[in-house]
Amino acid sequence: MHNRDEEIRSLIARQAADWFVAQRDGSLGPLERKAFDEWLLASPVHVDEYLGVTAVALALPTAADDPEFSIDAVLQRARLADDAEVRPLRAPALTPRVARARHPAWQRMQFAAVIALIALVFGAYWWSTTRVTPQLYATAHGEQHSWPLADHSVLRLDTDTAVTVRYGRTERLVELVRGQAYFEVAHEPARHFRVAAGTTNIVAVGTQFDVRRDGALTIVTVIDGRVMVSSTDAAHRQVPVSAGEQLRVIDGALPDHAIPVDAQRSAAWLRHQISFDQEPLGAVVAEFNRYGVVPIEIESPSLASLQVSGVFTIGDTDTFVAFLRTLDDVTVQATPARIRVSRR
Repeated sequence: MHNRDEEIRSLIARQAADWFVAQRDGSLGPLERKAFDEWLLASPVHVDEYLGVTAVALALPTAADDPEFSIDAVLQRARLADDAEVRPLRAPALTPRVARARHPAWQRMQFAAVIALIALVFGAYWWSTTRVTPQLYATAHGEQHSWPLADHSVLRLDTDTAVTVRYGRTERLVELVRGQAYFEVAHEPARHFRVAAGTTNIVAVGTQFDVRRDGALTIVTVIDGRVMVSSTDAAHRQVPVSAGEQLRVIDGALPDHAIPVDAQRSAAWLRHQISFDQEPLGAVVAEFNRYGVVPIEIESPSLASLQVSGVFTIGDTDTFVAFLRTLDDVTVQATPARIRVSRR
């Protein structure tokens, strides 16, 4: 197991211990119980660690009876101890055969309790995963934000974007309602990671990619790794998209293959930049208007096709206006309400 995987597993074990203590003390209110349910349903690993902590606690009756060595104290010491001195808690280390030799009647009761708890938790887990309420993440006009997801993936949203996230038994599903989103997917073999953007579906396992939904157009750009793109309008077809490639799906129609692009330029918004290379001024202005407060209007239609290049900071409309004023035969009139661009 890689160091990062070990760190994540260790963190989950500590979280499981904290939830066990809170459940045992009866200190969880309605909001905390809802948060515990969401934490438990986020990954089978969470269930595994919680059951491991519970099983160990049930197998230590003498520790529970001694205030100096209470379960709470043991867990607290484990959390405060240096990682090198802490060994992972594992129920199999406490074999039923040894425990029965010391407390046969008590062990049978505890073993039955553990089995009942496992059945109850796993039953609730499998029943609830298909019914869990989706979580909504959204940004306003001009806003960008990022969130760590419960499965340890990272979600970053561009301006005017909304997504819903839900976890099932066989997949982690994100629906891109509108806008543009970047996904840094945590590898989880048991459940693939699927993004649905209208009729377009993008499936990834441990990769980084960007999806933009603009009306009937969906643009998929892969930064690292590989994804498979399909469409409900093109049954049984999948198009692979690898790092440094982009796929444009219009009205659900899948192209034959992805095309090479400058992925870093396509994902410039992650660095709070707008980057364009020989692109129509109309498209560039539309991109600025996605973020800006004062709208930019092109009043001379012939200017919309003018090819321009540049890199600008998102929201820095003043610098962009100064750039427009350097163009030949272009005049700019700026007011607090709007910015008009026309031929001189």
